Amino acid sequence: MAPDVIHFYSVTDEHGWCSNFAPYPIRLGGRTWPTTEHYFQARKFEDPRHQEAVRRARTPLLAARLGRDRRHKPRRDWESIKVAVMREALRAKFTQHEELARRLLATGEARLVEHTEHDDFWGDGGDGRGKNMLGRLLMEVRQALRLQGAP
Repeated sequence: MAPDVIHFYSVTDEHGWCSNFAPYPIRLGGRTWPTTEHYFQARKFEDPRHQEAVRRARTPLLAARLGRDRRHKPRRDWESIKVAVMREALRAKFTQHEELARRLLATGEARLVEHTEHDDFWGDGGDGRGKNMLGRLLMEVRQALRLQGAP
């Protein structure tokens, strides 16, 4: 029986595969991205050269740093599209990796929570008061997989 709440954050945790840093490449936009973090961070920018630099970052942490580097201006509409971009990345991750789809479905009805004090938008803010948008999107993807009759 699955727990009521599943916390995740580090890729080394039991549910580390939920993390955007987990090493599961996705194919979107005609390119392969090493992780969902690489894709998400690159989409912040309109400059194709900077997008490519983020895509080629050796680690997801480096991709995140490049995505937060304000020497490169993020696209004007970023705040209005960032959730849709994350949703697109997660759909790709869990439809392109069958074993991940199975793991996600195996979480049952558990509430998925990115537990971190470092982020109160994508995570829970460490105290449960954050929006937990990453967890919410994972639960949305889980429901979509169920409706599609995924493995």
